[in-house]
This record gives sequence, structure tokens and C-alpha cells, in this order.
Amino acid sequence: MTLDDLGVPLGTRGAVRRVVSLVPSLTESLAECAPELLVGATDWCTHPAGLPVRRLGGTKNPALAAIADLRPDLVLANEEENRPADLEALRSAGVPVWVTRIRTLDEAFASLRRMLTVACGLPEPDWLAAAERAWRTPPVTAARRAVIPIWRKPWMVLGRDTFAGDLLRRLGVHNLYAGHPERYPKVSLPDLLAAGADLVVLPDEPYRFTAEDGPGFFPGTPAALVSGRHLTWYGPSLTEAREVLGTALG
Repeated sequence: MTLDDLGVPLGTRGAVRRVVSLVPSLTESLAECAPELLVGATDWCTHPAGLPVRRLGGTKNPALAAIADLRPDLVLANEEENRPADLEALRSAGVPVWVTRIRTLDEAFASLRRMLTVACGLPEPDWLAAAERAWRTPPVTAARRAVIPIWRKPWMVLGRDTFAGDLLRRLGVHNLYAGHPERYPKVSLPDLLAAGADLVVLPDEPYRFTAEDGPGFFPGTPAALVSGRHLTWYGPSLTEAREVLGTALG
């Protein structure tokens, strides 16, 4: 019996030839290996550019009837990005669903390997091995204490047990909210300013922080504007993420 990352059995219709992806990073991962398999993706699936597939709404509000009409052999999803009720509705309609669970870099490598080789029946891609080599260097000893906002209205930050937090840890950035009971806690700006950070890390997604909208809220604290795709996506971007993020962090 084939189980996804959550231990849910995968009921397939035989060979996988038609795939819908409901997660941008999973879309990019499959498109890098076998773009001909993709028949549908979300409006937020921006990589690779110009992907000629049917657009099916967002990660949180997918067009379920349209997905079922495409008769995919497999739908790719993620336990954090997609709502359980939507995935259960697809299963009830007879659509096989594979759900990933990724909260660390090591989990990303293992999960992507299983998704591509076990769920999709593809050979292991060269980019996955390249990504593992890129991150093989031992983690940098944490030297900077940081807050990492991911939203501004209201302010939200990375908390415990996140993929992005694990990448930053490996790059020598200690998340001051890594011990928070919530994964993405809401924290007031005065509390963020009082946290004692010597760095604020500002990604350009999910909230698009920019030089004009972000650093000015943290006067006197160095700010690093980073690529949200390289910080939060798991897939081919991991081959260059260490270098890209390391450069942005300084």
C-alpha cells in the first residue's frame, strides 16, 4: 500500500499521466522533471513562467469541480498550504490526492523524492541531488538573533517548526520566536521591537516587503530583504537558495 506523507493511502488510476498541482513549489518541482504531466495548477504557480496549463484558483480556494473535470490521475497538495476539507472533497469525487508534509530541509528532500518517484513514477531528478549537495556544508553557527515577519496587517512572524526557519538556522540566523507555541504567531510591532533582535529578515512573500515597506518599521536594526521563493519554496530553487539567501543576509 502506497502512503503519502500523512500516512493516507493513495488510490491511483494506474499510470500517472495527468497531474494537477495545488502548491507552487510542487508545480515547479514536477515541471522541472516532466512538464508534460501537468494539466492544471493554481493561479499562484508562477514557475516556470508561461506554464501552459489550466488555472484552478488558489491554494486555499481551488476550483474543485474544475479539477475533477480534468480527470487527473493525481493531485499534489501540502498539509500546510491546502485545506483538508478541499482535499477530502477531491478524494470523495474519486480523485487520488498525494499530500506532502515539509517542515525542515531534510524533510523536503525526502518528501520530494517520494512524491516524484513513488507517487508520480518518475526517475529521481538531477536537480534534487544538486540541491542536496548545495546544502551539504555544515550549518553556520548561529550568530545573529532575528525576527522574521511574513505579514504586516497584522504583524505575523515565523514561529516554531517551519521550513523557512530551518533554512535560516542553517545560515547562522537564530529566530527569536522559534520557541513560540504557534508556527506563525501574531506579534505586535512594539513587541517585535522589544524582542532584542540584531537583524530583521523581510521576505517578499507571502507579504511583499520592499525597501520602502518594511525596514523603516525597525529603526536602528539592520534589515535583510530576501527572496520569498528561495526562503519558503522547496524544489528546484533549493539548488541556488543557499547562495542567494546567504548573499542577501550578508
